Amino acid sequence: MNRSLEKFNRLVDSLQELPTIGKKSATRLAYYMIMNDSYVGLKISHAIEDALGSLKKCTVCGGMSEDELCYICCDERRDDTFLCIVENAKDILLLEENGLFDGKYFVLDSLEELSVSHLENMVKVGISEILFAITPSIANDAVILYIEDKLSHYDINFSRIAQGVPTGVSLENIDILSLTRALQDRVRV
Repeated sequence: MNRSLEKFNRLVDSLQELPTIGKKSATRLAYYMIMNDSYVGLKISHAIEDALGSLKKCTVCGGMSEDELCYICCDERRDDTFLCIVENAKDILLLEENGLFDGKYFVLDSLEELSVSHLENMVKVGISEILFAITPSIANDAVILYIEDKLSHYDINFSRIAQGVPTGVSLENIDILSLTRALQDRVRV
């Protein structure tokens, strides 16, 4: 490596650590920020610093928040009886961006007792349905069964997001698990 470009190379290496950013993209981004528009680079660095300093987990749902409670947990218009379990806070952003859910959320980071006890405490205050909006997989099916078992003594309806064949994708490009579930969960027309 050229020692005179050590800082540029460090920037490229840092950008490469982001998901979906390879060496070419990282180099292109670094070059643009340094040579074409340094204001963009400064704006990004300040936004990152500000976000790292002010964002944290909501103490109730585990989503992203600038305060102890996120705006969703504070919103009295939301359905307090409907809980959506997601894998990470990013999933909440996706569902909220599209206005697809009007209940509350719970981020399931892990199956540690603390997390499951916290979920159970949420259920005690009047949850009547839990929707699992987690990535379909055999491992996550086990997670769903585990949670259903832990909460079986409560009067709760459990549901999960639909699975199957995405619109516009040919059957030859569908994995066997998705195809199996699409056939099992078929609907009458």
